[in-house]
Amino acid sequence: MLNVRLRGLTYRGIAQLTDDTPSPGQKTGRAKPTLRTIADLTGLAVPTVSRALSDAPQISLETRQRVHRVARDIGYQPDRAAQRLKTGRTNVISILLDPHEEVLGFGTSIMYGIAKALQNTSYHLIVMPNFLATSNVEAVDYILRNNLADGLIFSRTEPLDPRVRRLIESGLPFVCHGRTEFSIPHPFVDYDNFTFAYEATRRLIAKGRRNVTIILPPKRLTFYQHMLHGFMTAVREAGVAYEIPDGIDLDSPADQVLDHIRRRAAAENVPDGFVCPGEVSALAAISALGQAGLGVDYDIVAKQTSRLISQIQPKVETIHEDMTAAGEQLGRILLKRIANPEADELQLLQKPQFDFPTQTG
Repeated sequence: MLNVRLRGLTYRGIAQLTDDTPSPGQKTGRAKPTLRTIADLTGLAVPTVSRALSDAPQISLETRQRVHRVARDIGYQPDRAAQRLKTGRTNVISILLDPHEEVLGFGTSIMYGIAKALQNTSYHLIVMPNFLATSNVEAVDYILRNNLADGLIFSRTEPLDPRVRRLIESGLPFVCHGRTEFSIPHPFVDYDNFTFAYEATRRLIAKGRRNVTIILPPKRLTFYQHMLHGFMTAVREAGVAYEIPDGIDLDSPADQVLDHIRRRAAAENVPDGFVCPGEVSALAAISALGQAGLGVDYDIVAKQTSRLISQIQPKVETIHEDMTAAGEQLGRILLKRIANPEADELQLLQKPQFDFPTQTG
């Protein structure tokens, strides 16, 4: 007879109470816990256990908590294949990640935030890498065709993103990290890149910089326009000189950014203020300008997601984007959308977190 002590209670005969108890002649070993196991341990009927694990409101909160506690203690895992056949649901949330090195810790932080939102739910997070330089409609089609997920999260949106159009037509719940220009409202979490670029540029101007520049995202992405608008609004209000570099963008490798700025620093009318929307571009600019001997003649305002710049270059002023919070909001909004297709308040614009005093007026 097997004795197992769980949180002060002794349950006897767990191995004998499972549906998979080995018969004589079979190999012995601990069998996989089932709904019947939980029912026998709690004294409840199997249908009641099933409804409690699904958090059915008809079951009292005390009973649901007790059933969940026993399920955790014995290591119960639902048969996802059987659930899918019964309900048509996968209990899977999929995220399309486009790996790009500019935003440090982007994928890790986003996934950690989503995982926080999904904890204590029946959903599992599955990551599908997106290695294409353009919108990966093929990945969306693959998920739709094979019914691989109950909901989808993706980033790096375009003004008329074909993934959004396809998902709206299909009815699969989704939320994107970034906005589009579609007239049909859809769920999103985005960062206020207009305010970031505007306040970063104004900060440089307030520090006396009179020729400012910015490294922008690729033109195909929606937040290119947001960031450009913020930058141009600030320089036109102040009447200072500016330039927008050709040949590099936020996706350019660090060595390419470094080479560009180093060549530019060797020419005339070198910019003295730099807006860097990522830590990699900021570090590349610092290195290039240092090699050119301009270590005291410029200022940088950088967007940071990892707090790395603040630790290794404390003189560089920064504006923070909380990627973990973004991931958690993406997860919560998607869960709300899955639970209620008619739900509202499914759009969130994150405000920048300034590490310096901002101007008013």
